[in-house]
Amino acid sequence: MRTAWKLSLALVASVALVGCTPDEQDSPEQARSTATAGSEQQAEQGGTESAQPCTAEDIEVSGEAGQEPDITLPEDCAPPTELISEELTPGSGPGVQEGDNVTVNYKLVAWSDQQEKDNSWDRGEPFTVEGVGSGQVIPGWDQGLIGIRQGERKLLAIPPELGYGPQGQGEIGPDETLVFVVDVVRVG
Repeated sequence: MRTAWKLSLALVASVALVGCTPDEQDSPEQARSTATAGSEQQAEQGGTESAQPCTAEDIEVSGEAGQEPDITLPEDCAPPTELISEELTPGSGPGVQEGDNVTVNYKLVAWSDQQEKDNSWDRGEPFTVEGVGSGQVIPGWDQGLIGIRQGERKLLAIPPELGYGPQGQGEIGPDETLVFVVDVVRVG
């Protein structure tokens, strides 16, 4: 059973400082402002701070494995605060281990606006992760793809600290919770 937890001010402040040079790091006062802003954004992304974080069962995924999925995010719970890595359709063969390559199709929906941000099915081009666990992709993928098998469909709900964090990336805003549905095309 997944347990819910709240981020402490110190954790949020330390996450905000990751990747900054000493000259770019906020003062303690600015760090508190960053933490407050992060809490406000988290509340905007899925209700109030008192709402329980969503679970895999709260996120609706429809469509057959191998086909582009539809992802519907709930509005009555908060964004997950821990990585959700949930098998939706079983695969076969050996599971991906650290260092393995895996080719996948995926769809990404941002929690805050519930809009699709990326979709390999639309491009007609699967994505290959070379060396799962080696830092070539966001930490939520490095962790969530371990054990995935050929043909498997998996739900990955990734909190900001395991995604793009406070800096965001392209269309992905700062401190965004990311929801992916990943279908394995090939292992190896």
